[in-house]
Amino acid sequence: MSTAPTVDLTTSGTTATLRIDHPRRKNAMTAHMWGLLPRLLEPLAKDPAVRVVVLTGAGPDFCAGADITELTAGADGSAGDASGDGAVGVDVDAAGARVLDDRLAEAAGEALAAFPKPTIAMVDGLCVGGGCLLATACDLRVGTPRTRMGVPAAKLGVVYPASSLRRIVALAGPSTAKRLLFTADLIGAEEALRTGLLDEIVPASELAHHVTGLAATVGERSQVSVRAAKSLVDAIGAGELTPELVRSWDEEAVRSGDLHEGITAFLERRPARFTAPPS
Repeated sequence: MSTAPTVDLTTSGTTATLRIDHPRRKNAMTAHMWGLLPRLLEPLAKDPAVRVVVLTGAGPDFCAGADITELTAGADGSAGDASGDGAVGVDVDAAGARVLDDRLAEAAGEALAAFPKPTIAMVDGLCVGGGCLLATACDLRVGTPRTRMGVPAAKLGVVYPASSLRRIVALAGPSTAKRLLFTADLIGAEEALRTGLLDEIVPASELAHHVTGLAATVGERSQVSVRAAKSLVDAIGAGELTPELVRSWDEEAVRSGDLHEGITAFLERRPARFTAPPS
């Protein structure tokens, strides 16, 4: 593991894995880590070899949120890499650092939500605050019986980012979102599954194997179909589905050859061999 808090990137086959690596503080996100995440995602979006991104945490926890200890460092000018681009010694007070951290966190969540390829959050242990922001920005979330999720903003006097709140409402509904925000309480894996914050629960010992297999399966499918599904489902959720968007993906399926290969393989009773990523 890295000694300094960071987000590690590894690739295997068609899957890229981003690992939140700050286990000493239950993978709490520093300002540097928030800023690093969008920079790691950008080249992955353009890499045709990468078809799925998995987000996980080092050790037994996914992410315990933002690293609040950073907020007490600003008064003496030692807030650290608050910009995420190497600028150190930012002279801000704790309130100003909190605002900056929220903006970096929201930008990271938006970059993850806008990523054009499928994303899977592998959620073991704590998934709290900024951890929920990241997990709900992913397309799928797989947890374990020891997963605990929550948004403790009301314990800190924090206004939770609206973009992340919108995703929580879309997944779990307004009543559950309000209860999480009002009480700042954590919920267990079964309740998270019931409310839609988790998609699956698997034994902790099987989590990595299960998510690896899920990512591999998605990577084997027609990438035109997969990315069209993500684009269209997200557009429906945002109320932005248009005939033009549907038509563009229909045309891409024909142009890429995936539609022809899929139908031909079905008629020949053989597995389809999809080779063309969408342009």
